[in-house]
Amino acid sequence: MRIGLMVGPVRGAKLERFRADAQWAEAAGLSTVWVPQVPNDFDVLTAAAIVGEATKTIEIGTAVVPIQLQHPITLARQALSTQLACGGRLTLGLGVSHHWIIEDMLGLEYTRPTLTMRCTLDVLEQAFRGPGKVDVENELFRVHNPLDVIDSPGPRVMLAALGPVMLRIAGERTDGTILWMADERAIATHVVPNITAAAKAAGRPAPRIVAGVPVCLCREQEIDVAVARANRILAEAETSPNYQKLLDRGDAREVGDLMAAGSEAKIEKRLRAFLDAGATEVSIRVVPIGGSREEKVASMERTRGLLASLAAAR
Repeated sequence: MRIGLMVGPVRGAKLERFRADAQWAEAAGLSTVWVPQVPNDFDVLTAAAIVGEATKTIEIGTAVVPIQLQHPITLARQALSTQLACGGRLTLGLGVSHHWIIEDMLGLEYTRPTLTMRCTLDVLEQAFRGPGKVDVENELFRVHNPLDVIDSPGPRVMLAALGPVMLRIAGERTDGTILWMADERAIATHVVPNITAAAKAAGRPAPRIVAGVPVCLCREQEIDVAVARANRILAEAETSPNYQKLLDRGDAREVGDLMAAGSEAKIEKRLRAFLDAGATEVSIRVVPIGGSREEKVASMERTRGLLASLAAAR
């Protein structure tokens, strides 16, 4: 079972926590460290660079960078610099974000997001081929800009693809998709058919499909507590129509419905159900429970111990 760990956001001692979490994931044999971009927290590519310099072999992914926040040349320069810091281990996860971030928080237009993604990829694809001049003219950008950041190729690219058009773009032009709020039925009946058909038609390899899953190892009588906490700290569907549409394609109605919680056997069974649905790997968001900080730390360590054992058994 290919398992990634979603790290952050964290309070206090951010640099130390990023390093420690990534080093734990690498030592435990996990495949990937996924770093999210949260509107009010640490810059995701800076965090990825820090994680890259603190580790040696593990893949480092961003989940995800909103493309509207910078010109694609700026994004390319940041990503190539981070790729250098990561020793070539960066996977650049990109997304079109949500109206409540782009419009309500930042005052930018949230229009034609899929066109914005296509036009951004036009620039990044050239920029990531290696040093040289990036010459792109499309519906949104007129770029004639030299780049000479690193000699090696740029990072792998994946998309947060929720709807059919974004899944088609992901399949045609990137290595795959990073999911959140997608349960087993949504993956099997919506994500896999759309992205796989697009990749095949474009002559690309079978895409990676990363399922985001909250996890808590706990006693049977604590499952409801874990689900309630996941719904409290991870809920986004109510304010994100993109996620709500994805939920409508499955059986889950809120993030807690996607949770793998309970015993070791119950968690492993749920994670394997995501793989059986067509996901190629899982990205785990550990949800610790407890009445005190010490209890939450102990809960996190128990869950991490299970993840390490599952990674070792793959």
